[in-house]
Amino acid sequence: MNKADLIDAIAEGAGLTKVDSRKALDAFLAATVNALKSGDRVALVGFGSFGVAKREARKGRNPRTGKEIKISAKNVVKFKAGAELAKVV
Repeated sequence: MNKADLIDAIAEGAGLTKVDSRKALDAFLAATVNALKSGDRVALVGFGSFGVAKREARKGRNPRTGKEIKISAKNVVKFKAGAELAKVV
């Protein structure tokens, strides 16, 4: 399912127009991105939660040459499924 399919599903499920569904989805995505940027966690009870974790610097290998390389530390987005979602899937 891509973004357009999700907008269609939201419009059908909530009885909204596609334009309103797109605005709602875009607002949700923007709010989630802003919360994660500021280091907050976004929890949707029953569905799951999004959070930011710090991945430490580590050593890796270039698969083409086999040469060891340094991989920098960075922040990554993590998703943990909620109990209800895990049960259904």
